[in-house]
Amino acid sequence: MNFLLRGFIIGLSIAAPVGPIGVLCIRRTLADGHMAGLVSGLGAASADAIYGCIAGFGLTFISNFLVGQQFWLRLIGGIFLCYLGVKTFLSKPADQSVTAKGNGLAGMYSSTFFLTLTNPMTVISFAAIFAGLGLASSRGNYASAALLISGVFLGSASWWLILSGLVSAFRARFQALRLKWVNRISGLIIAGFGLIALLSLR
Repeated sequence: MNFLLRGFIIGLSIAAPVGPIGVLCIRRTLADGHMAGLVSGLGAASADAIYGCIAGFGLTFISNFLVGQQFWLRLIGGIFLCYLGVKTFLSKPADQSVTAKGNGLAGMYSSTFFLTLTNPMTVISFAAIFAGLGLASSRGNYASAALLISGVFLGSASWWLILSGLVSAFRARFQALRLKWVNRISGLIIAGFGLIALLSLR
C-alpha cells in the first residue's frame, strides 16, 4: 500500500499542472459534457501509466530511444497541437447540449493519449522522481513496480475526474456566446503550446 500511495501522489502531481491537455479537457467538458472531459483525461492518464512503466521497470533502452527521437516526437506533437488549436478555435458551439458518445469518445481518448506520448520529457520526469525517491526497480522487484504504476494511473485519473467534475458543475452557466469565446481562447492556448514545441526544436 505504501508503493501504491507513492505512485498515486506521483501521478497526481504530474497530471495537475495545467498544460495543453488540461486546457483541452476543460474545453471538451464545457462543450460536450463531463464524460467527454473525463475520457480525454483518461487518455493522458493511460499514457502517464505507460511512461511510469518505462521508468518503474527500468526500461532504459526504451527511454533512451524516446529521448533520442525527441526531435521527431516534438515535431509531430507540436504539429498536432497546432492542428487541434486551429480546429478548436474555428469550432462553433452546438445549438443543443450534446453528450459525446461512441467514436467521439474514442477520438477524444486517443488524441490526448497520443499528445501525452509525444512528450519524451514525461518519461524523464518519471525517471527522475523514481530515482530521487529510491523507487526505481533496479533489482527486479516487479511487484512493487506494478503497485507504483497502478498508483500513478489512479492518481492521474483522479485528477482528471476532479477537474472534469468541477468544470461540469459550472457548465450550465456557459451560454453559446460564452462557449464561443471559450473555444477561441482554448484554441489559441493549445496552438500556442504547439508553436512553443515547434520553436524549441533544434
